[in-house]
Amino acid sequence: MTIYFETECEADFDFDYEKIAKDVINTAIDHMGFPFEAEVSVTITDDEGIQTINKEFRQIDSPTDVLSFPMIEYKNAGDFSEIEENDDLFNPESGEVILGDIVLNVQRIYKQAEEYGHSILREYAFLIAHSMLHLFGFDHMTEAEASVMEQKQREILNILGISRD
Repeated sequence: MTIYFETECEADFDFDYEKIAKDVINTAIDHMGFPFEAEVSVTITDDEGIQTINKEFRQIDSPTDVLSFPMIEYKNAGDFSEIEENDDLFNPESGEVILGDIVLNVQRIYKQAEEYGHSILREYAFLIAHSMLHLFGFDHMTEAEASVMEQKQREILNILGISRD
């Protein structure tokens, strides 16, 4: 698996944020039974950076906590059966499936950790798990979809021993 990291702002975490991201991404891949080697890009930015991206790609002129840009369109979330049929989804140099991009807002990570009463590590890991599910085709537009995502997020974080405490 390849993870590309880009840090566009000060990310003054008291944990190894690259290791945690790799752990969460690997756990999500394993938990969901993704059958290929994968490539994911993780960018850490701030309110201004994510607002610019949000405006450019989603036409929403405001900051958010995380953005996910999946490279695969799934007929059914978490159904990886048709990936092998599409050579365009594979990096020709590495043979890895290009899952997509995750953009994290460091300012929101700190703010939401405080608001929700849990650690910065937990918020960071949660947002990556959440984004990985988007990269696997999951969404939360309906109550039923949100319930499925919430359960899978909990499962991924529980495997890692990352709790809300």
